[in-house]
Amino acid sequence: MDHMLRRQIEKIVPLTDSEFDHVLSFFVKKKYRKHQFVIQQGDPVNYEYFVVSGLLKSYILDESGKMYIMQFAMEDWWFSDYTAYLNGAVANSFADCLEDSELLGITKENKDKLCREMHKIEHFFRVKSNYGYVALQRRIFSLLCNDTQKKYNELFELYPSLFQRVPKALLAAYIGVSRETLSRLSISSGRKTQED
Repeated sequence: MDHMLRRQIEKIVPLTDSEFDHVLSFFVKKKYRKHQFVIQQGDPVNYEYFVVSGLLKSYILDESGKMYIMQFAMEDWWFSDYTAYLNGAVANSFADCLEDSELLGITKENKDKLCREMHKIEHFFRVKSNYGYVALQRRIFSLLCNDTQKKYNELFELYPSLFQRVPKALLAAYIGVSRETLSRLSISSGRKTQED
């Protein structure tokens, strides 16, 4: 479990064994079952999570109950409701598990303390935040500017494993189309997706 976090950190900064042990001491290990909530709208958000294993979705619901998926989070990814996490507010979104999942969580207080103590880790989190901004900007651009076929193709090119792990209805909610439209796109492109 711990080696995945170390491997990710060391893509950006090297760590000695004792440094990594110190970093790891700031995290808590959490296990969740499929369909279990990690974050619920209206609740405080105490952790930023690193996904060790499993798959989660982060989403909001409109007044009619329609789901808008903001993010899927799989192995080696970070997620939270960042507005709530960073501002000490309550969640605006939900996050639940599409598979049994193992996560490492870090509180804002521990993250701030760790970053003050270790410049390397502060640098790591800054670089990861920058990558996150780039990915978010790319997603917003895609949603605003790309046609449905291009959104579908882009999702497949970036994350092909999602098409085997995520039901069609959820992939459709991610790119903002109906399940039926997604099925037509799957057929026209010759790609198979997981059934609901």
